[in-house]
Amino acid sequence: MRYLDLVSTVPSAFAAAVASDPARPLLTWYDDATAERTELSGATLANWVAKTANLLTDGCGLGVGSTAAVQTPPHWQTAALLLGVWTAGLAVSPLDMAPVDVAFVLPGQPAIAPDTFAVGLHPFALPVRDLAPGVQDWVSSARVHGDHFGGPLPSEDAPALGSLTQASLVALASSRAGALGIVPGSRVLIDVGAHPSLVDWLVAPLVAGCTLVACANADPSTLEKRALTERALLLPPAS
Repeated sequence: MRYLDLVSTVPSAFAAAVASDPARPLLTWYDDATAERTELSGATLANWVAKTANLLTDGCGLGVGSTAAVQTPPHWQTAALLLGVWTAGLAVSPLDMAPVDVAFVLPGQPAIAPDTFAVGLHPFALPVRDLAPGVQDWVSSARVHGDHFGGPLPSEDAPALGSLTQASLVALASSRAGALGIVPGSRVLIDVGAHPSLVDWLVAPLVAGCTLVACANADPSTLEKRALTERALLLPPAS
């Protein structure tokens, strides 16, 4: 049986990726504009995902049928947010859709939902200090919640991304993995500038059972060397 036959939702794909080896690097994040390199094991990323899911369910009272806006660029924290949103059963809404039940925004942006959280994208996950009115800090809010999410995971037909259900998002991501040349079970290096879609840079590698090296603001001439250093397959730019 293929790996992709074992997963039918994004949370189940993530759980399978973590369970295979919780200590291995699951997501390595580079930002060449800030010289940032952050490496998260499956266990560490799962910790952030669980805390976010618990924040949404226990702290905000949200779940299946609720919607979230994630207005942050590709980043390891954005990955944790998206996976936390899906784990809690929420759907990610398009940026132009309103209203939403919860929103994750960059510092300085106004509140756009009953619960709006600022995400600082700091390399060491430091909290945002200067918050706009009605905006909470995601890091501080999530950290007080448990490291394990005990709630039910969403079903295949739960809304996931716009009009896509969990099952249809997994199917789309599986198709994209094939189109992008992602080898199931491999370690993949992706230039998020060339692949900004969350399906391409996060969900497709995840449902293919890959570990991920995601790079922002990268000099394309350095990516082949980085791929060798990280022992990863370099994903070419989208055609």
